Amino acid sequence: MSVRDEGEPDFKAPPLSCDCHFHVFGPAGRYPYGSDLRYPPPLAPLADFLALARRLGMERFVFVQPSAYGRDHACLLDAMREVGAKCRGIVDVDENVPDAELERLHAARVRGVRINVSPVKPPEAGFAATLLPRIERLHARCAEIGWQLDFLLPGWLTGELMGTLAKLKVDFTIAHMGMFLACDGVKQPGFRQLLDLLRYGEERCWVKLTGVYRLSVAPGFADATPMAQALIEAAPDRIIWGSDYPHLSFADKVGSVELFNLLGRWAPDDAIRRKILVDNPQQLFEF
Repeated sequence: MSVRDEGEPDFKAPPLSCDCHFHVFGPAGRYPYGSDLRYPPPLAPLADFLALARRLGMERFVFVQPSAYGRDHACLLDAMREVGAKCRGIVDVDENVPDAELERLHAARVRGVRINVSPVKPPEAGFAATLLPRIERLHARCAEIGWQLDFLLPGWLTGELMGTLAKLKVDFTIAHMGMFLACDGVKQPGFRQLLDLLRYGEERCWVKLTGVYRLSVAPGFADATPMAQALIEAAPDRIIWGSDYPHLSFADKVGSVELFNLLGRWAPDDAIRRKILVDNPQQLFEF
């Protein structure tokens, strides 16, 4: 669905609003894909994203490395260079990457690293333990350079790692509301643990209102509304929003303006929306 076909947003984003989670994809001949493809990579160039951003009123941007490019950040860094000071980046690096590479990325305004597990990975006994060495090593390295950790995990894995997350001493983000299925509601154990971490933890946990179509199949994603509102109520100062553009496997099912309009229903209060779109990203990403 093109931006032109979607109509106007239901509300006006305040100045300096930030899209905190999206991807860009350039021509395959220039930016080759990695070997582990979870989806058919689209062509989603920076110009198309910026057209959407203008429609939504977004003026700041956090580029997130898509899994399709593996650990080749050429497309992301080229786009960030074009956008300049009003953007930040989240990358995917090996936990033992040389210091010089981290310094190069930091100079390019990268401020975090992903721990990215396929959202559709089925439960696997013992899998969470295999992630701990990577989490621990990246945690130490992020602490040294002032970066954050960015987790994209299936809901069952978010729940299994909750004890580890609670002990982190750097800021970390959890994408797609923790990927807990909306049909299981706000009282499911893992989601309740996430709410407790937001309320009673050490205020390092930030949650992204992103990718609602990954956790809900209800008309209008109605069953996700109580979850989004519970997250906002638990920690209005540590909730951020992202378009998750270009929506990858879901691109033919959802529209970016439609997803933006959901935020108006989840957070009808202007002051709360300003926190989510402006103040919280400004603090987390140091704009």
